[in-house]
Amino acid sequence: MTIMQKVYWIIATFGNLLAINYMLNSTGAFPSLVFTFTLIYTAVGYFDMYHSRHTLNRLYPVVAYLRYFLESYRVEIQQYFIANDTEETPFNREQRSLVYQRSKNVRDTIAFGTQRNLLEDNYLSLWQSLHPKEVHDSAKKVKIGGPDCTQPYQASYFNISAMSFGSLSSNAIESLNLGALKAGCYHNTGEGGVSPYHLKHQGDIVWQIGSGLFGCRDNSGNFNPDSFKAMATRPQIKMIEIKLSQGAKPGHGGVLPAAKITDEIATIRQIPKGVDCVSPAVNPECTTPKALLNFVKTLRELSGGKPVGFKLCLGNPVEFLGLCKAMIETGITPDFITVDGAEGGTGAAPVEFTNRLGMMCLEAVYFVHNALTGCGLRDKIKIIASGKTASSFDLLAKIAMGADTVNAARTMMLSLGCIQSRHCNTNLCPTGIATQDPARSKALNVTTKSERVKNYHHNTLKSFFELVGSMGLDTPDKLQPQMLKRRTPYGLLMSVGSLIEPLKPNELLNDNDIAGPWNDWWNMAQTNDFYSEDVYILSPAELSRPKNKVQQHH
Repeated sequence: MTIMQKVYWIIATFGNLLAINYMLNSTGAFPSLVFTFTLIYTAVGYFDMYHSRHTLNRLYPVVAYLRYFLESYRVEIQQYFIANDTEETPFNREQRSLVYQRSKNVRDTIAFGTQRNLLEDNYLSLWQSLHPKEVHDSAKKVKIGGPDCTQPYQASYFNISAMSFGSLSSNAIESLNLGALKAGCYHNTGEGGVSPYHLKHQGDIVWQIGSGLFGCRDNSGNFNPDSFKAMATRPQIKMIEIKLSQGAKPGHGGVLPAAKITDEIATIRQIPKGVDCVSPAVNPECTTPKALLNFVKTLRELSGGKPVGFKLCLGNPVEFLGLCKAMIETGITPDFITVDGAEGGTGAAPVEFTNRLGMMCLEAVYFVHNALTGCGLRDKIKIIASGKTASSFDLLAKIAMGADTVNAARTMMLSLGCIQSRHCNTNLCPTGIATQDPARSKALNVTTKSERVKNYHHNTLKSFFELVGSMGLDTPDKLQPQMLKRRTPYGLLMSVGSLIEPLKPNELLNDNDIAGPWNDWWNMAQTNDFYSEDVYILSPAELSRPKNKVQQHH
């Protein structure tokens, strides 16, 4: 027997006898409480030892529940009492505190030096200039809209990424959209469609069209151009984004169980009640590169010439180059490409998909920027980076690697008051953000939280422009990948790059012998199918890369 089994039998026999004797020979309520305790302990322990399905309960009767109780609060115990300021994931306490401080407009400085290990492998840093400059207002917006766009949009450098109504509560959606209005940035709807809560406060909207075509589908689930046009031509809708995949679960669709489909959600998504709502892994309108581009063209025409682009988490590079080839062959280009990082996001997903699939945001942005440059398409298409962004340095790093603007989701949730409890997929969010429980969501004050979104956006951009100026630059357009420094395992600094060489404009079109895998990838790329075999063997490019080669300006 285990020790706790022996303890059980001692309490079940001698404990109960002593408790009975104590109760018979004493007055007051306490003896009765002691007997009640031993009796309950005996009953629960007997059930655990002889009827429980759990081995732990059989071997450790009664006290096993203490383990379950503590385990249920493991995340909170780790977060509040054990972890230091820099070791938690996905966002450590230093990052969360920074978001909270900036959203509340309180002091965000630190004293007594950094807590970071500046010699840590892969630690990123910048070199400042002895001649800091000021970034003027004229350089603080990004124009999105290619040659076929008749309604270009002036975007902020920092925006609210895709989060659907259904995943987030109505009050959370309202707070984000009102915050976007106050901040002067856009708010991406996520794939759940445009809800009344997105429209209520008139903040700029990017309407995301997911694989379920929610908000623009017929009763059979096919694309409905009339319902799309009716929504897309609203003045509040500024851009349209086609979602191919997302960083949280690339290559994976989604299921909204029938039990969670309310009348409101069914109306917004244009789906029936009583059956599971399935979002396929592949967008039915975008099964090939050319089909995707034709869909881009169709949506641009139906929306009255608004910017249309697509979002993806980059995987096999050959498949993206197939897209580039299709753009050249058809002459159709998106106005923007949103590059989502494999760091994950607000979407819940199988652990293998979250942990093991996709390219990280900085690497993916660097690749997409160079691919478009090498194909002569970079000046027509803006790149939006959608990855883990908490600080102005995170923002700067993505711009330096080739992005034009940046989207953030989880840190915008933090600005609303999210405490990273990681209950987003349980409907038990303790802050009323990622839940459809009306009792929880109504605790979120829309006016107050929208101010915090605005403050976080304003203070992060203020710090970003100051950081750009500290490098001697007067516009973020001058940021380059080599300006980011990475600490190597040898303790030295090297400029950040990737497994690939940077490309010059049109270099892929000139039939040159390009260093690295570009030639192989380009030759394997095809326009009639996305899929291509991953056969190229990558090698450590940093060991053979020519020195002092300067990345082309983006």
